[in-house]
Amino acid sequence: APEGRSMALLDFLGERGQKFHYEEVTQLEHALQCAALAEAANVGHTLITSALLHDIGHLLVDEEDDQEGMMGRDSYHEETGADFLAMFFPPQVTDPIRLHVPAKRYLCTMNNDYWDSLSEASRQSLTVQGGKMSAQEKIRFEKNPDLNDALRLRIWDDQAKIPGRATLPLQHYTNMVRLCLTSN
Repeated sequence: APEGRSMALLDFLGERGQKFHYEEVTQLEHALQCAALAEAANVGHTLITSALLHDIGHLLVDEEDDQEGMMGRDSYHEETGADFLAMFFPPQVTDPIRLHVPAKRYLCTMNNDYWDSLSEASRQSLTVQGGKMSAQEKIRFEKNPDLNDALRLRIWDDQAKIPGRATLPLQHYTNMVRLCLTSN
């Protein structure tokens, strides 16, 4: 049932999201801040759900149990998360998640000021995630129909790292997540 699946996903995020992930906020705080930024931008429930769940791949691969973690090698958390969520959600939710790391690489390629705005952890992870895009990667990325949603998600991701920022509780998003679930 969709209600059960949405609750299980949110319960997983609520429980596993208590960990810090190379930032000054927990994964849950980061997810809630990102979703709040999406909601404030008045986007649809699919992109808000993408924002809420965009880093679930970090929790699925449990990078914190790896001593090198994200800083030593790329875990492809965006692919892991999108692939997992594709069992439950349509591409409108999973495609921006899959593209949020390439979006960071793209923005760094296009704008040096963007690099300056990144957190130290995002700068470090960029290196293992491939660095700036090649000219061919840039052209290929620009042809993606989900480009704008991926870029919006990426910007919210970067802005969603403020310790102590007030957000609505995780339960606020239950209905939005449920509305996005597919009948798989």
